[in-house]
Amino acid sequence: MSFQEQKLSNNIQPDCANCPIHNIGNLKKLGINMDDFDFVVALAGNPNTGKSTVFNYLTGLRQHTGNWPGKTVTRAEGGFEYHNKKFKIVDLPGTYSLLSTSVDEEVARDFILFGQPDVTVIVADATRLERNLNLTLQILEITDRVILCLNLIDEAQRNGITINERILAKELGIPVIPTVARSGRGIDDLLKMIYDIAIGNFKTKPIKLKSNSEELNKAIDEIVGLISVEFPNLPNKRWVALRLLEGDQSIINSILNGELGNIKI
Repeated sequence: MSFQEQKLSNNIQPDCANCPIHNIGNLKKLGINMDDFDFVVALAGNPNTGKSTVFNYLTGLRQHTGNWPGKTVTRAEGGFEYHNKKFKIVDLPGTYSLLSTSVDEEVARDFILFGQPDVTVIVADATRLERNLNLTLQILEITDRVILCLNLIDEAQRNGITINERILAKELGIPVIPTVARSGRGIDDLLKMIYDIAIGNFKTKPIKLKSNSEELNKAIDEIVGLISVEFPNLPNKRWVALRLLEGDQSIINSILNGELGNIKI
């Protein structure tokens, strides 16, 4: 049993600012083996954003594929080393949302919610940024430790699209890294930011959208209050409240079976 697993089994919470946050027990249930790895990175994004190209560039030949436990959905995972830290990277299914209306969405959502990756990298198509931001905002409701990888920036420029990544980063409250993954442009910056967030050198302050409906906001606040009593350490209570309001059965089940209580800050 590794030191991290011993801490988990003994209910001892890490006391250092740069300890991994991933949930070893839940990662095992999801089929992810973290032996010999320090951190786990989730790679998310819409289909056809160049996500697989980013994954291949980061991992090289150090990758393999399989299926998610109990699913027919293919899982690709690999590894890379940066500043003497070993990172496992999991390429999540390409999805447009995390509403759990398909198996792919359920797999991606459950990995980010229950696996609690140390960093989630969202690969977005710079030529279709507005469409890609829907998934980004949903992920930001679940986790703060997010990087937006603005891929295909060269194609955006060829199409006369100019994106000020600094303003976008300020508006979203997370790092935005322009890349051209097929040539490796921007990948070094991406690696550095993954490392900085993983070890706690960089703290994000992501945007949290609020509805214009006072009635809805009141309902969310009431449910958050109830969740706080039952699961005081849950880091994403507002997102859970939103899913409960929408009748998400898988979230309801995770509350009933106590799985939601395994998520810690």
